[in-house]
Formats: sequence, C-alpha cells, structure tokens
Amino acid sequence: MRSRRRHPLLVPVLLCALAVLIARPTSATGASDTPGGLSAEVVRLYDEASLATQQYEAGRREANVQRGRAQRLERLLARERQDIAALHGDLGRIARAQYRSGGGLPHTAQMLLADSPDELMRGQRAVWQADLAVNNAVTKSRRAEARLAADEEKAASAWQTLERRNGELAKIKQGIEKKLEEAQWTLQGQADASVAAGACRGAVRLDQPRTRFIQPWVAPVETYELSSGFGSGGDRWASRHTGQDFAVDIGTPVRSVGAGRVVKVSCGGAFGIEVVVKHAGGYYTQYAHLAAVTVEQGQRVAAGQWVGQSGTTGNSTGPHLHFEVRLTPQLGSGVDPREWLATRGVRL
Repeated sequence: MRSRRRHPLLVPVLLCALAVLIARPTSATGASDTPGGLSAEVVRLYDEASLATQQYEAGRREANVQRGRAQRLERLLARERQDIAALHGDLGRIARAQYRSGGGLPHTAQMLLADSPDELMRGQRAVWQADLAVNNAVTKSRRAEARLAADEEKAASAWQTLERRNGELAKIKQGIEKKLEEAQWTLQGQADASVAAGACRGAVRLDQPRTRFIQPWVAPVETYELSSGFGSGGDRWASRHTGQDFAVDIGTPVRSVGAGRVVKVSCGGAFGIEVVVKHAGGYYTQYAHLAAVTVEQGQRVAAGQWVGQSGTTGNSTGPHLHFEVRLTPQLGSGVDPREWLATRGVRL
C-alpha cells in the first residue's frame, strides 16, 4: 500500500489555510455550477479533506511535542525541589555543628577562648566560607527553580493552546469529510441511475494534475489497499475472480496504467460503469464499478491519465476499483494483474 504525506510557524499557517477552506462554499447541491459538475466537486473535496488531515496531524504532533516538554520540565522541577530540601538539611547540620564547635558563640567569647589569633581567624574563615557556600547554593537552586517553573508554565500554556487549536482543526476536518461523503453518495446515485438506464452520462471534464510520469507504467490508483485478488473464490463470482480489486472511496481518480486507446466505455451489467483501454503489445486493461468516466471511446490516453472515478456500480458490495488485464477486450481472457504490472516495474 502506498501512503498519503515541524516548523514553529506550521500550526498558525495551517489554521490560516483552513480558514480559507471554510470560507469557500462546498455543498454538493451547488456542484453542477463547477467545471466537471459533481465529479469535480468530489475531487476538490478530496483535496480539501487530504489537506485538512495533514494539518490536523501536524497540529497533533506539535501538541504532543509541547506536552512532552512540559512533562520533562515538571520532572526537572521535582528534582530541583528535592535538591533544595537536601541543601536545607545540610544547612541545618552545618549550623548545629558550628554551635557544638563554638561557631554559635559571640565573637568576643571566641576571642577569649581561642588559643591564638591564627586559630581565631581560621575558625572564623571556615564558618564564613561554609555559610557563603550554602547561601550561594540555595540562591542558585532557587533561581534555577524559578526559571524551570517559568519554562514549565510556558510549555504547558503552549501545549494547551495547541490542544485547543487541534480541536478546531478536528472540527474543520470532520466538516469537510461530511461534505465529501454527501457529494460521494450523490455522485454514486447519479451513476446508479445511468446504469439502470443502460446509458452513460458522457465523459466529465476534470482538471487533472499536470504530472508527467517518467515511468511508462503506473498503478491504477495512487493510494489504495488491495482486496480481492486474481483467481480468488467467492459467492459473487461464477467461478474465480477475474481481476484485482483496489479498496478506494467513491470518486477516487482512476488512472490508465499505461499509454493506449480507449476501446470501450459502457454502463450496465455486472461491471456497472467500465472503461477498457488497449495498450501496445495487444494487452487490454479494464477499470470497472466506476461512478463516472472522464474519457470517451476512441480517445488516446497517457500513462497516469485519469479515465474515471471509482464507485460501486454493478455487481459490487462496496466502493472499490475492479482492475483487469486481458488478452482480448472480452471477459474470460484475463491474466494476473499483479504479475503483469510487476514485469513492467509496478509492484502493488
């Protein structure tokens, strides 16, 4: 399966982009006013849903980083408080030791009891140095605790802000996905009506991405999960499965796996809406259970060019693309699509 795709300014930028998305009307009912009609609306909503998902995931990852930083600073604070408590204990022990050794006596008494001026000076210096060391340590520790506390507060505040923003991103994402689902099933309803009538609605015109594939062969869909394979058994087929199924949502752009000419566009029957393309070398590829077609019979297509949108028309139990490789345009001459594509450098 091929998968779909931190910077300090990433989340604000993403939020601005999503604000633009929300500002644009995206209703399935108004799709007929756009180029390509409802099919184009589905493609556009796919792009918006993909962008919203990326933005949500980026915000979630950034929030997790800030949460982790706040937790690390909290642990440092706990250790710093323990160190300060230990220093306070040491200070108490030093004070008690000074008292027992005369350190707590008045200066005049220490002068009277000292054996010599040198002894007096050494004692005073030791006491002064001990006091200074302890006071310095406590001051530094308290400053460090204050800095850690401020950092921890900042990190926690940033994390909470990101969490709130991520909640907003999630709502935006859900809203786009809801509109996409509505548009998908409206498109499927139109496709079902065409199949029932046995007449295709004609090719829809979509603004395809200007991607030139270096390789001559590609997979029929960009992002997918493989489901039923060639030759597998099942109650839905008379004998064995004649192609390779790709589990994809309704409206997913379907690509011609290689250059060729469209020899068949039909609606009705077990395959629902289907497209058949003839390639050099005498092989044919079939794309079935579509919700819409984007090519016409006789049209030449390039590798990776969209020939339709996936659906669940015909003998189908759910949205997917049924893909076949045949020796002839007709059913019954199929070869294993995975092996056929693998020999051409495409591994599914």
